[in-house]
Amino acid sequence: MISHPSRHCTVELQALPSRIGQVRRIVSAQLRYWHMDSLIDRASLGVTELLSNVHRHARPDKTCTVEMELLLDRLKVSVHDHDPRLPVVEDAGPLATCGRGLAMVAALSESWGALPDGESGKVVWFTLPTPSATAPAAWDRHPRLTAGERPDHRFAEVALVEAATESHRPEPAPARSAVAG
Repeated sequence: MISHPSRHCTVELQALPSRIGQVRRIVSAQLRYWHMDSLIDRASLGVTELLSNVHRHARPDKTCTVEMELLLDRLKVSVHDHDPRLPVVEDAGPLATCGRGLAMVAALSESWGALPDGESGKVVWFTLPTPSATAPAAWDRHPRLTAGERPDHRFAEVALVEAATESHRPEPAPARSAVAG
């Protein structure tokens, strides 16, 4: 079952490898619909890791619900399943073939967590900041130096490039009419 009001999307599924790919496509399509294309890769990776954990670890069944909610300044992605055991971030060794999924979710997200969900289940979630929450203000995109300020080494190149382009801008041509007269 799929539902998606304007700021909320829910998908119920069996966490099987073939269904995980379908959910990634749903996540991508919903984020495009919300004009949040910049979140697609991280949200898809995060939901893939959480669904893989349900597939690998959840008991008694693999039934789960993926929920995406667009809040004011963040996207929240949750996976609810019927296994009450909370996940544990493992310290995977360098040669381990698994055990890094939750650490990856923690690294790619703004925040994440796991909570009991009723008496026989849990919800594992993560949040991503929305582009509007992370975009610098328009006036802050190009740092400028004021007279007498020494350029910070991080902004020296930007200031020099801006100064060069401002001094070499062509003068506007006078307006001409295409009408004879």
